[in-house]
Amino acid sequence: MMCPQFLGGFMDTVLEEKRSLLLEKRTQADLGGGAARIEKQHSQGKYTARERIERLIDPGTFIEFDKFVTHRCKDFGMEKTEYLGDGVVTGIAEINGQKVALYSQDFTCWGGALGEYHAKKICKIMDFALANRIPVIGMNDSGGARIQEGVDALGGYAEIFYRNVKCSGVIPQISLIMGPCAGGAVYSPAITDFIFMVDKSSYMFVTGPDVIKTVTHEEVTKEELGGAKTHNETSGVAQFISQDEDECFERVRELLSYLPAACYTKPSPKYTADPVNRDNTKLKELVPANPKKPYDMNEIILDIVDDSHFLEVHKGWAKNIIVGFASIGGIKIGIVANQPQVLAGVLDIDSSCKAARFIRFCDSFDIPILTLVDVPGFLPGTVQEYGGIIKHGSKLLYAYADATVPMITLITRKAYGGAYDVMASKHIRSDVNLAYPTGEIAVMGADGAVNIVFRNELKGLEGKAYDDKKAELVKNYEDRFANPYRAAERGYVDSVILPEETRARIYEYLVVLKNKVVDNPKRKHGNIQL
Repeated sequence: MMCPQFLGGFMDTVLEEKRSLLLEKRTQADLGGGAARIEKQHSQGKYTARERIERLIDPGTFIEFDKFVTHRCKDFGMEKTEYLGDGVVTGIAEINGQKVALYSQDFTCWGGALGEYHAKKICKIMDFALANRIPVIGMNDSGGARIQEGVDALGGYAEIFYRNVKCSGVIPQISLIMGPCAGGAVYSPAITDFIFMVDKSSYMFVTGPDVIKTVTHEEVTKEELGGAKTHNETSGVAQFISQDEDECFERVRELLSYLPAACYTKPSPKYTADPVNRDNTKLKELVPANPKKPYDMNEIILDIVDDSHFLEVHKGWAKNIIVGFASIGGIKIGIVANQPQVLAGVLDIDSSCKAARFIRFCDSFDIPILTLVDVPGFLPGTVQEYGGIIKHGSKLLYAYADATVPMITLITRKAYGGAYDVMASKHIRSDVNLAYPTGEIAVMGADGAVNIVFRNELKGLEGKAYDDKKAELVKNYEDRFANPYRAAERGYVDSVILPEETRARIYEYLVVLKNKVVDNPKRKHGNIQL
């Protein structure tokens, strides 16, 4: 019979060995692909997967899942190499005190390539996020599918895509592109709500430069093909660009401060010491009397929102329309605004798609929408017509008409033609429609209207006689129609307000509308133009 002292000592030794094994495995998992590859990552100005998580989240809040998962592939010598965690770090944490789920791909392990169990880890954390109604953030740094795992890797991507779709509109999904993101890897970020990219170090493309050169004989660099500027300014794939990873993390934290954790969860108030009833004296002379003279709509936005703080989304793409987040009196809102400084604020294919996507997001997560209107119409021309402006413009119309969140519309100047209808008019059920005294609601501008309506009266006139008669007709048209009062007489504009009253009035309406309820017809879902 073993003596109690010996047995106790033996058990202590066993326990210590088990503890040592656990600590050893933790250390091994933390090293990912090893010190040399970590150093290489740092030499490229990039953080490791774990460093990224720690720099993004509130300190000390990360709880890791599946730290010791490994692959099961036996082909092509894969059984000789295993990394604990299988090339991706997953878990939950807090950002701004709000719970979030995260995954961060580890480029030091097989270049971040996705395999079967790598994908299972991502799917598991997404399922957790969906079940517990918290946002999910993915940090992508991967060369694509793990070739050695074949269809298991491809199936892993499809499992992730499926979950992206199921999470859409239920919880916010945010993608950070921190390195390469190629092939099938791009479609998960594409489904998510917001994509962040880092200039000169992140790339997205379905096929890389080498494949393109082989197939189409085009020569293009990675930066030109799928760099951060390309996708923020040309393709519109990404919504945010940062100069480095730290700036990217700050922007993500800022974005999350405006978002609820899930649908049917009202956003918490945003603290502000900015008085809700302060006058917008700067706006008294901002909008020019001349309808053809441009001005910066950002000046109106910054003057009416809390603390002049506006988080613009998709800043570099389709600049003729502005979208982004702010708050008024602590109430978080989404803002959509025509930008008269760019193409006179006209609606085109890109601006319609940009605004429609933003409106759908706000409506999914119960974020009220403020629309600032100064729009001369839709952009004419064969490029737009051949490109499908009818189809793409209808997306914006559909998004507004289908939205059930509180909607306030302010016409600052022009609201012409079909663009007046589309930009959250009373006719497609905006709750409150306001206008400045400079507002003009008409089928078209005075000059164009006179050319059509009075063409017979102008026919045959030349020189000074023509100029005088046309000037007279234009003046009469402007006096009758280039104002907001005809629409106000019909009840299509609820109130004409002075610019200096803007902030206080919008806040009052937001407070009244906070419990808005809309009963839509029962259906599976509508069929928005795609």
